[in-house]
Amino acid sequence: MVVIRLARGGAKKRPFYNMVVADSRARRSGRFVERIGFYNPVAAEHEEGLRVAMDRLTYWQQHGAQLSPTAARLVKQFTAKQAA
Repeated sequence: MVVIRLARGGAKKRPFYNMVVADSRARRSGRFVERIGFYNPVAAEHEEGLRVAMDRLTYWQQHGAQLSPTAARLVKQFTAKQAA
């Protein structure tokens, strides 16, 4: 099964997450198929904290990819921010 989830990067105490499309059997920060966005939880006010390529997200969802709970929450937050 293909899943859309977060892959952790960044330094110690400075997390940075890539939103990736990966096989569900792959490790959290291991092999992935495509990077479709990022999430920076410690971004400053003037920095971009979340970006998602919505066209690629819908493409993968149409092809059967499932969102992880955290990725689903972030996508919902991103679409609400775009609508406002």
